[in-house]
Amino acid sequence: MTSGVRPGLFLTVEGVEGVGKTTNMMFIREWLEAVGVPLLCTREPGGTPLAEELRGLLLANRQEPVDPHAELLMIFAARAQHLNRVILPALASGTWVLCDRFTDATYAYQGGGRKLPVAVIEQLENIVQQGRHPDRTLLLDLDVETGLARARNRGGLDRFEQEQRSFFEDVRRAYQQRVKADPERFIVIDASRSLDEVQSQIAAELTKLLADFKSANENGAGQ
Repeated sequence: MTSGVRPGLFLTVEGVEGVGKTTNMMFIREWLEAVGVPLLCTREPGGTPLAEELRGLLLANRQEPVDPHAELLMIFAARAQHLNRVILPALASGTWVLCDRFTDATYAYQGGGRKLPVAVIEQLENIVQQGRHPDRTLLLDLDVETGLARARNRGGLDRFEQEQRSFFEDVRRAYQQRVKADPERFIVIDASRSLDEVQSQIAAELTKLLADFKSANENGAGQ
């Protein structure tokens, strides 16, 4: 970490298909930049040239079935590159990082959806992240039927978006379990409301988050 510079905040946004992540990521970015927060926006899988190549492999529709363990390993390979080349250096410089998905998505999609053992995901998480987790996670929560209807209206579904409804019900349940296990980190946003109402919820949470961050820094508390 740069001498005298307090690390930035690591903020992630999660949710199943159709919850409005793209729209609300843009809203969060504009809100934080408007109040002067130094900010890096990124996504998972992705965030570096190599990680983006792996993202393309993961999302591409293909005739060959993808083994769930192969999928999991590609996700963590992309994450290792992303974390060490982009996220950690930005945080060390005092920049906030806003990331579209992170490891909670792996527990939800590969754990809940693909039924891979949580212990296997935890092993890879420990190897790659070495204890580094998001400081706060905004979970946009919406019933699966509504979310899938929104996603299908966009057209051009990727390999994940073509899964059955039961898959996404399992994903949503896994997200809810993550919230119960770590309620202080998660901020749950009701994404079934109108866009204005959703963004009002988000703005209120960002206001509290920024105040807490400033207070911690003024008191000399490290992250």
